[in-house]
Amino acid sequence: MTAITRIVRSAAEGDAAPTYDSNRLLAALRPDALAELAAHLVLVDLPADAVLFDVGDDVEHTYLPCGPTQASLLVVTSDGQEIEAASIGFEGAIGGVVSAGFKPAYGRAVVRVPGQAFCLSTAKLEESKARHASVGDLFDRAADAFIAQMMQVAACNALHPIEQRVCRWLLFAHDRSGKEPIRLTQETLAQMLGVQRTTVSAVARVLQDAKVIHIGRGKVEVLDRPGLEKRACECHAAVEAHFGRILPPHKR
Repeated sequence: MTAITRIVRSAAEGDAAPTYDSNRLLAALRPDALAELAAHLVLVDLPADAVLFDVGDDVEHTYLPCGPTQASLLVVTSDGQEIEAASIGFEGAIGGVVSAGFKPAYGRAVVRVPGQAFCLSTAKLEESKARHASVGDLFDRAADAFIAQMMQVAACNALHPIEQRVCRWLLFAHDRSGKEPIRLTQETLAQMLGVQRTTVSAVARVLQDAKVIHIGRGKVEVLDRPGLEKRACECHAAVEAHFGRILPPHKR
């Protein structure tokens, strides 16, 4: 894994830069609060496998993913093994949410699907929460949704077979990738689910043979969304329904 390198990207460097609406929390902010935070937001490129913070680190920055960008919060065991506790995409923020800025970090945050994110110092976010009750309420709601996801993932890992768990993760990533293929390797997916790569490869072959997905080099294309949903457990739908109840609606 690589430590994060903050790279400011301007629209002149290629495709148009994402707008604040590309993150669900930023899109939900009131204009005055957004204007205040905008002065401190920096657009950064997040490469795959970048470590945003590690166990015991001060959480100095908060990242708000845009579009398909996705990171995992990992629990790290004493012998170095990692298991995913939650995934965070454009619906939320990484760092400075559940802890309300308190330190140190309990887990490791790693970029899984590369892309862009808006970044600001956690201290500035905390100042905004203190000044604007609506900002504090929004991030409290995000924390609630985040904890709900961790609870559901814990149940899923304990109760459901690996094929359902793979489908659950692919559904989450597909929601955030839109029409684009999911930029993900089978090795990375195996690490997140705490299983051998051969196990994930076997499940991927079954799904590909059923024409539910197509596997490319470092990417997965969902061909049959309803078919993927039928093969998944109820966990993805339960988490998304809770997101819908807790967080403001979002149009991408």
